[in-house]
Amino acid sequence: MDERGGSFVAVRRLSHGIERGNGCHTTSAEAVTGSTAWIGRGLSCVCVQGRESDARASFDLTPFQEDCLLRLKNRIEVTYDSSKPEHQEALRALWSAAFPDEELRDLISEQWKQMGWQGKDPSTDFRGGGFISLENLLFFAKTYPKCFQDLLRKQDGDRAMWEYPFAVAGVNITFMLIQMLDLLSVKPQTLLGAIFVKLLSENEWAFDLLYCIAFKMMDQQWLAMRATYMDFNSVMKATRAQLERELLLEDVARLEDMPSYKLLLQ
Repeated sequence: MDERGGSFVAVRRLSHGIERGNGCHTTSAEAVTGSTAWIGRGLSCVCVQGRESDARASFDLTPFQEDCLLRLKNRIEVTYDSSKPEHQEALRALWSAAFPDEELRDLISEQWKQMGWQGKDPSTDFRGGGFISLENLLFFAKTYPKCFQDLLRKQDGDRAMWEYPFAVAGVNITFMLIQMLDLLSVKPQTLLGAIFVKLLSENEWAFDLLYCIAFKMMDQQWLAMRATYMDFNSVMKATRAQLERELLLEDVARLEDMPSYKLLLQ
């Protein structure tokens, strides 16, 4: 069990000296050669260890998986630019999806606070997540509109007097997923990151879908912990730990197999 509260996960052991849980271990002979081992789910791990306390792993990707990962990385690298018409339109589309019966008076407006932005200009909050954080919110609103509206309007459960700000929480979830899935590395350095790339190669919207699952999961954690605004970081840590546990389950071959996916459909 790791320090974030993750659980032990059974991983098929297909090569002597390699057993992948939270770390990667090799025999001394394998440490010299950097041998490759199949560790389940069609993932190949090259493990190199200079000394017992210094182990790292690199996962082999197919050309198609590399291409899928590159496209996602390109999305992540796009910063929000309020001068770009396509970014302005995406922001207007988010407002329309969130408040279809209320006209947005201006892209800089006090109205945005209704959605949980910190001020009247949402672009100042996108710095932590980039343009993809806006895309994630828009995907959520269009793909799971009922769930999106329930979270936006805090419809479920016994809510706290000081609730989390919906939109800012969304940006934080985007940032958390990027870190958790090791998406800033050239290639996945963790089993979790490698598993996600495989899921991404089977569904180009895997990151956006996982975002939706994570958002609903975060709200469930919030309610279960009877959290208030000052507990947000603890809720995010608990959400990340649960996401990691579910992604590492052996019977999760696609994101729709995650136990928490069904929460989006309620």
